[in-house]
Amino acid sequence: MGKGVLTAICATLASSVAVAERSDINLRQGVTDISEQVYGLHMTIFYICVVIGVVVFGAMLYAMIFHRKSKGAKPANFHESVKVEVAWTIVPFLILVGMAIPAAKTLIAMEDTSEADVTVLVTGSQWKWHYKYMDHDVDFYSLMATQPEQIANKFDKGENYLLEVDRPLVIPTGQKVRFLITSDDVIHSWWVPDFAVKKDANPGFINEAWTKVNEPGIYRGQCAELCGKDHGFMPVVVIAKEPAEYQRWLAEEEAKQLKAKEEEQKLLAMNMEMDELMDVGKQVYQSACAACHMPNGEGLPGVFPALKGSDIAINDMQKHIDIVVNGVSGTSMQAFGKQLSLKELAAVITYERNAWGNNTGETVQAKDVNALITGN
Repeated sequence: MGKGVLTAICATLASSVAVAERSDINLRQGVTDISEQVYGLHMTIFYICVVIGVVVFGAMLYAMIFHRKSKGAKPANFHESVKVEVAWTIVPFLILVGMAIPAAKTLIAMEDTSEADVTVLVTGSQWKWHYKYMDHDVDFYSLMATQPEQIANKFDKGENYLLEVDRPLVIPTGQKVRFLITSDDVIHSWWVPDFAVKKDANPGFINEAWTKVNEPGIYRGQCAELCGKDHGFMPVVVIAKEPAEYQRWLAEEEAKQLKAKEEEQKLLAMNMEMDELMDVGKQVYQSACAACHMPNGEGLPGVFPALKGSDIAINDMQKHIDIVVNGVSGTSMQAFGKQLSLKELAAVITYERNAWGNNTGETVQAKDVNALITGN
């Protein structure tokens, strides 16, 4: 019987630990040495606060029960007592010092980005993240991949609802990765709870953070700054791979992006047919433009201008290309010049000039877009 009881107690404790590890209430322990330090600091401060609360409220409760007026207790008179004043000054000071020492050590460690093995430039844009590996010719945008039908409650929501992307950031395990964090437009905040990394992305400034992941895995986060209407649709996904696997991925990605650039150069010497431009353009429009300008091109009156029947989309081709490539300063119209390929830019502009009854009959080619970008 005793052994059975002991086994039951151990099982209960193990279950409690498992629940605590996946709790949505407490701070998570994370997967890095720094995140474990942060968690340890958090729990230390928490227990100190618990002890203070028990002592203070215990003393109050004791006084109310055993020194109440109905028992004939007489209030003590210690007005301007030097001992009491010294005690309630020294004791809180010592408690604060005891909290400050481990907190300062953790904060200093969190800010030490020196001697990094990998450096990644993280740029926030409404509403996506751009990653650039500073030591390699690799960069890409990472967009939310949750289906619109899930957001509209037409499909059941997946396990990682609003926390999945088309292209996650990939980093090596066991190596120090430095993040240079900035923004193209408004203030964002790059946050991965398992790394204990949360840094604001401010336009015109670069903030630094770092991590060193111990175990391979997929780690998810979000933009933690209210950055606009699609703030909730700006997830962060990081895949940590073993160093050898990471190097293979990096080499493949470099080769893939080099090939894409070579194909773009070939595209400058040829003209695409209207049907191909319209097919590609429709796909790009649905993924990148329809959220604001609506699938029917009618926009949202007073918020996002209509493209259907627009003077720019029907008449002024050069201005149309310029707006799509460079965006419009001071508005929600972001620059797509770095986000889309020359083929995609040419296709979506062609689509906008010929869809919904615009019917200009004009095609925009990759060389037209490139001419505006390069000024040649």
